[in-house]
This record gives sequence, structure tokens and C-alpha cells, in this order.
Amino acid sequence: MPNRIPNKEDIVRAAELIKPYINRTPIITSDTFNQLFSTNLYFKCENFQKVGAFKSRGAVHALLNLSKEELNKGVGTHSSGNHAQALARAARLFEIPAYIVMPENSPKVKIEAVRGYGGIITFCKPTLEARESTLKEIIEKTGASEIHPYDNYDIIAGQATAAMELLQEVSDLDMILCPVGGGGLLSGTALSADYFSNHTKVIACEPSGADDAYRSFNAGKIIPSISPNTIADGLLTSLGQRNFPIIQKYVKEIVTVSDASIIKAMKWTYERMKIVIEPSSAVPIAAIMEEKVTVSGKKVGIIISGGNVDLKNLPF
Repeated sequence: MPNRIPNKEDIVRAAELIKPYINRTPIITSDTFNQLFSTNLYFKCENFQKVGAFKSRGAVHALLNLSKEELNKGVGTHSSGNHAQALARAARLFEIPAYIVMPENSPKVKIEAVRGYGGIITFCKPTLEARESTLKEIIEKTGASEIHPYDNYDIIAGQATAAMELLQEVSDLDMILCPVGGGGLLSGTALSADYFSNHTKVIACEPSGADDAYRSFNAGKIIPSISPNTIADGLLTSLGQRNFPIIQKYVKEIVTVSDASIIKAMKWTYERMKIVIEPSSAVPIAAIMEEKVTVSGKKVGIIISGGNVDLKNLPF
């Protein structure tokens, strides 16, 4: 794909390319939630995606856009979790090495999953600088292609396919709520809402303990995430350079929620909907509970971003 913001055709093409390698995830509803909030909620369940998160879409799409020569040298990334798993799995599909740099404090369940998919892990200190410098060394040594978790147009186009599917199946959504970390899912979702719907607004939801996207959005420039502190371990990263302009143009607003609400939303979802979601996925539900977003009488899509949790270590 050309090095530019994906257009409508790019996202349609991405969906066709990745189709054999990913799940078309279900959209579920909950009468309990609908009655509670006087709304109609449609949950796009990327927790049922390959590797348990939307990241599989972008990872597979990025690899399908590499040349044969690039593929043969393998791929590399730094990630504490879902992107690491998704890239390791995608690399295994194409029988190439995946070099994964992971912070030494990454969740054990995610480390084991990366190993299970055949990823070659190098651990580093839990700072962005350590992650980037360790990956740089590996890429210089191996010639592998870096597949950034979110600051990459092929990744953005891949992630955009989740919202595209949601909009194909549920017409006339008033809004889509989406969690935001680095902005890969959010920028893709915002592009799909613009391309495949006439009036669907996109609202991003973020933990108040990692509110760099909220601050960046309001300041009109990227404010890096410094010592974020939240249970939503998938949302700790700063916004990407390629993601931010898309978010500025196509996202209506960004709201923040407390960790207490995230935990409550997560527990409710387990109890009422009987599905496993990770804390990052609970953030949009927490935004409804905190009334940060007005959903009464509206049709609302929610992207459930993933379901990778350590079941021995649930926050409730």
C-alpha cells in the first residue's frame, strides 16, 4: 500500500486480503445494558478474534504488503502484548521469523502466548527508549522489517476493517465508541466511519491515568505519555505520528474514565454478557457508566478490542 492515509478502496482491499487469515467477529447485544442505559448497544467482539484481539487484522495486512525479499528476512516489533502475539502468529502463517522486543514487566500470559506462536523474544527495560533501541539493534543485525504496532498505514488499514464490518451489519449507528492507546484502532475506526457511514460519530475513550490522547487532542499537538498509571495495560502508549492527524480530523471527541469504572465495567460485562474482555476493552463501557457520553435513545457501536487477561489476576 502507498505511504499515505488509507482511502476507502484501501480498506476494502485490506478486508479482502486478510479474510482467509482472520475471523469475521460477531456483533452481540445485551438487553440488560440496553435497558440500563436506555440505548441500543452493538458490541463488535474482537475478543473473539485470532490471538484474542483486533491486532491480528493489522499484523496480517502489514505482512501481506511486504515483498517476498522483505518477508524472508523476517519482521520485528516492540510490544508488551497483543500486537506482539498478533505479529508472531502472522509470521508463523507465512513461515518467517518474528523478533519481538518485550518489556520485562509484560503480563506473563502475553509472554507465554508470544512464545506459543513462535515469536523470538528479547526482553528490555520497561521504557520506550529501551524498547526502541533494543529493536533497532535486532533490525540492524537481522535485516528484519519493523512492523510498528500502530504508526503504520498498513496497520491502520487492517484495523479499520473491524469498524467497516460493524457498519456493514448495523446500519444507522449514531456513534462508535473506541478505546485509544497508540491510535491504530481509533484512526482506522474513524476512517471507516467517515467512508462507510453518512453520520456516525467516533468518540475515543481513554483511562484518566493515561490521558495523553485526550491532552494531545485538546492541545492540537502530540503530548507524549509519561509514566502512565492504569489497569488498562493495552492503552499505555503515546499516539503515533501517522495516527494523530487522522484522529484530529475524523474523531469527534476523546473522553476519560477512572480505573474504578473500568474495573466495574469489566466485571459487569463478565457477569451480564458472559464474555471475557480485557481492561482496555472495558473503557468505552466505563465511559457510558460515567455518563461521559450521552447514549440515551441512540444506536451505539462499541469496539471490544480484546480479551487477553491473566485469569489468575483479575482486578475484581
